[in-house]
Amino acid sequence: MKENIVWHNTSVSHDDRVQLNGHRPALLWYTGLSGSGKSTIANAVDRKLFEKGCHTYLLDGDNVRHGLNKDLGFDDDSRVENIRRITEVAKLFTDAGLIVGTAFISPFIADREQAREIAGTHFVEVFVDTPLEVCEQRDPKGLYKKARAGDIPHFTGISSPYEAPENPEVHLKTDEMSVEEAADQVVSYLVQKGIIG
Repeated sequence: MKENIVWHNTSVSHDDRVQLNGHRPALLWYTGLSGSGKSTIANAVDRKLFEKGCHTYLLDGDNVRHGLNKDLGFDDDSRVENIRRITEVAKLFTDAGLIVGTAFISPFIADREQAREIAGTHFVEVFVDTPLEVCEQRDPKGLYKKARAGDIPHFTGISSPYEAPENPEVHLKTDEMSVEEAADQVVSYLVQKGIIG
């Protein structure tokens, strides 16, 4: 089947889109435990970038599982496929010149490395580093309580491992900073790297 599939170039190039947008594309890959603050920080960054006139889109883990990935569970194989699909979608968005945020637990180093390989130079790993005990205290969805009771199998941090990033581009220690400070650190990184002005 693959031999019958050919990549088609578009009449509007990636460079054309970047020039029109006025900034370079990026894939901000927020990773961390459930309740670490990934979605909250990603939304705060998205708002700041939007207010600066940047073209952005945010792919949230729960939202994607309502549609594109609704057929996937939470076992290890499903988590791998979830991340692969999301990376492919994000790659299309960065090709369009957008700054894309993705808020997924993405617990395995190998999966994040695969995402980095697929996304290429646009990939920016943002480690939302929050201690497990803080995440459990927050527990906004009541998931840790259910996981501790054995009601949720394969729950990251409890019955399934989380492999922390070894060299993230941005490291946010959320027990030591506010959401605003964390968002500012991400935006500052984008300015330093010349992704935004």
